[in-house]
Amino acid sequence: MNHRRWKVLPPAPAGFLGEMRLPPVAVQLLYSRGITSPSEAEDFLRMDGGQQGDPLLLPEMERAVARVYQALLRGETIAVYGDFDADGICGTVVLAEGLSLLGGNVVPYIPHRVEEGYGLNCVSLDSLCQQGASLVVTVDCGVGNVREIEYAQSLGLDVIVTDHHSISHGLPKAFAVVNPKRADSVYPFPQLAGVGVAYKFLQALFVALGRKDPLDSMLDVVAIGTVADMVPLVGENRTLVKAGLRALSKTKRLGLIELMRTAGVQPDGVGSEQIAWTVAPRLNAPGRLEHAVAGYRLLVTDSPDEARQLAQVLEETNTRRQILTNELVARAKEELSGSWAELPLLMVGGEHYVSGVVGLVAGKLVEEFYRPSIVYETREKVSKGSARSIPEFDVVAALGQCRDLLVRFGGHPMAAGFTVENRNLPELHQRLLQIADAELSLSELQPSMTVEAELPLAGINGEVLKLIDKFAPFGTGNPVPVFLSRGAQVTECQAVGNGSRHLKLKLKQGKVVWRAIGFDLGHLLPEVGQEIDIVYSFSVDRWGAQDMLELNILDFAPVR
Repeated sequence: MNHRRWKVLPPAPAGFLGEMRLPPVAVQLLYSRGITSPSEAEDFLRMDGGQQGDPLLLPEMERAVARVYQALLRGETIAVYGDFDADGICGTVVLAEGLSLLGGNVVPYIPHRVEEGYGLNCVSLDSLCQQGASLVVTVDCGVGNVREIEYAQSLGLDVIVTDHHSISHGLPKAFAVVNPKRADSVYPFPQLAGVGVAYKFLQALFVALGRKDPLDSMLDVVAIGTVADMVPLVGENRTLVKAGLRALSKTKRLGLIELMRTAGVQPDGVGSEQIAWTVAPRLNAPGRLEHAVAGYRLLVTDSPDEARQLAQVLEETNTRRQILTNELVARAKEELSGSWAELPLLMVGGEHYVSGVVGLVAGKLVEEFYRPSIVYETREKVSKGSARSIPEFDVVAALGQCRDLLVRFGGHPMAAGFTVENRNLPELHQRLLQIADAELSLSELQPSMTVEAELPLAGINGEVLKLIDKFAPFGTGNPVPVFLSRGAQVTECQAVGNGSRHLKLKLKQGKVVWRAIGFDLGHLLPEVGQEIDIVYSFSVDRWGAQDMLELNILDFAPVR
């Protein structure tokens, strides 16, 4: 990592939320999150679960519920067809377990990433039909499968789509399409993850059937899927994750317990950061390199032996995934050479890239070069790619302008996937470059970090830290608060870790001394002066005998 631009947010107006008598740092954090009234601030800080919307407000929910109720009464076989990422796996668990509780005959199905690809496919639909399924309910996929749903209908299969992806080319003619991003949706929160939509579907079913069973036992996987998919952790998502973290701390899922034990995560201290950096990558790993069904089995097993075996499989697979990702990032950077600085968008790929990790490679390129980045795997006739972007560039909209060149595409403004015939690759590359050049010509393509408030180190106390905790869980849309402190005296400084990758410091201001760590900043050791300005967040060091609060240094600048 190198130094970044610091974007210090404007201070809250004088008197803002004055009637609430909050400390200035809390007022500033609320203001920077777009909260404008005392009632909104109270809801945000209270987090009592009142922010959950009525599931029946989701489009075509009543129609979907009626069809599932009919299937339950008739004893039909219901296929739950999920995506192969952590969001899809968790959503499949939620619906499969919930329908089974209602007495349903359920067949869970997760496609193979390489052999079957994203979403519904005709071969899988044939297989489900042969297994006796008459109703297919999708999770985290389906809204783009117009042709496949027509094929399902020709087989006599009804399809209910539950999805949350952007709708780029009209709705499929499914029995029902439950998606909060539909233009006709009146649901108050459109940013649910795929697992969130599945959970709302289950809520609606239980209400319609008069069942009072608590669904709290499913909130652990709702939290994992929501955090893993990087949807905004605001509104209802934040409510679901907050409740889900409580459920996760006392989960009875043997596989999750073993997964966290193997990864060195304490269940009672798990937060959104541990899900994002530890739990979700391991749950995603089998789907990237082998088959995602291992992740599904881990979440549902009631066998201690199988739980241990699967947790070890996920751990080993994730290690292989990390090695492969690093190798391909190095290859991509070598192929881009020095040309990246002249380009508004980076696009690289070939037969040596692996489709299961191309999205991760693209994300690493965005982190380093701050350009929309596309990485693809080339096969015999088609290439499959993943795109990751920056806030200034809507990548799924850009792909939409190239729809005549694509076999299929879909996703979100910041992350998307596509399939393209190899003969169209050069033109796709050229057109995306032109779109990016037009949209980003006035943008300064340099990595930056947002600073929410300037704080003196000497002024940080327990009250401030307790207030910051009330803003959790953190994630996309509700980031970990980042602060700026000026003029910190450096009393100790050294590079630590494998290859001296990290920077370890002791900082003093007045009579206050803080321990600090700068991950991946070890190469900047020569730039550390006797006094520095620091941009940081707060973190907890759990490696010692007791938890120690420290500063997580994100960037610094010598005081000259």
